[in-house]
Amino acid sequence: MRIVFLGAPGAGKGTQARRLEEQNGWPQVSTGDLLRAAVAAGTPLGLEAKAAMDAGELVSDRLVMQLLGERLGRDDCDGGFILDGFPRNLSQARLLGELLERSGQQLDAVLMLEVDHGVLMKRLTGRRTCSATGKLLNIHFSSPEELAASRAAGGELIQRDDDLEETIANRLAVYERQTRPLLEHYSGLLRRVDGLGSPDEVSARVSAALEPAPGA
Repeated sequence: MRIVFLGAPGAGKGTQARRLEEQNGWPQVSTGDLLRAAVAAGTPLGLEAKAAMDAGELVSDRLVMQLLGERLGRDDCDGGFILDGFPRNLSQARLLGELLERSGQQLDAVLMLEVDHGVLMKRLTGRRTCSATGKLLNIHFSSPEELAASRAAGGELIQRDDDLEETIANRLAVYERQTRPLLEHYSGLLRRVDGLGSPDEVSARVSAALEPAPGA
């Protein structure tokens, strides 16, 4: 299957995309990962992306689509793929549609992981890294035992600058403004999935959402 995973920051797209990849063999494709790999490898596209990032500019959609086209053209994508968090806006969605059409492909499903705004804020602003163990914890959701183990190891719970409440609130606002319109664009393929609960519970809902409709 060819799948797009949508959802706000902190909704769990990456976790669920990796699970689908493990279960079905469809590669998880993240444009962020593609950009970082291209920059690290020093490819012509990577050098162009690095120049834009070093200048404090956004990497152009044209460049992202070139990287994406190369990745989706690999043999491991013949049986399907999972686009993790891309497209992010209507312009990218249209470019993706053109890219797939040129290669004779089309999307099979668009999964929307839905999580309450208040839960997203807690997931993102509550993230901490233990300075002693390097373990990623959450002051709202990690167990008392996990938090106590960090203290016992002599570690401090460190919050990243980009996990501050004001920064997170802005990221969620940008998401609402740019990505929500995709729900209408993909209305014929859209499958909404409740993103609350354990990763196993959400994974079961994702699998159920991908099952063919009765009589299909």
